[in-house]
Amino acid sequence: MVAEFSNLIMGIVNGTEWIVIIVVIAIVIFGAKKIPDIARSFGRATTEYEKAKIEAKNELNRIRNLPAGGIQDDREKLESVADTLGINYSDKNNFELRAAIQAEIDKDKKII
Repeated sequence: MVAEFSNLIMGIVNGTEWIVIIVVIAIVIFGAKKIPDIARSFGRATTEYEKAKIEAKNELNRIRNLPAGGIQDDREKLESVADTLGINYSDKNNFELRAAIQAEIDKDKKII
């Protein structure tokens, strides 16, 4: 019996009538004075959500556009320091070049 009534109501009420029914139920539950406050709060929450979504999208785009040459940048820095100290780096990997730079710096400290 209840299922038949529910099917009857679902068949009669469609689309925009559900919005009216929901608004009437909200007025009955919360009262007419609370509805504007609830709508305002919902609007603020929606705005905050949109701001957070845009911020996250911008951050992802910023990360995607970062240069991918982190290892190459290290090598360039090491080569620049090696040039300044007069170290031949053509036959050295990064680890060996760091060791040579450190040895040269330590040697200069002993002289001073």
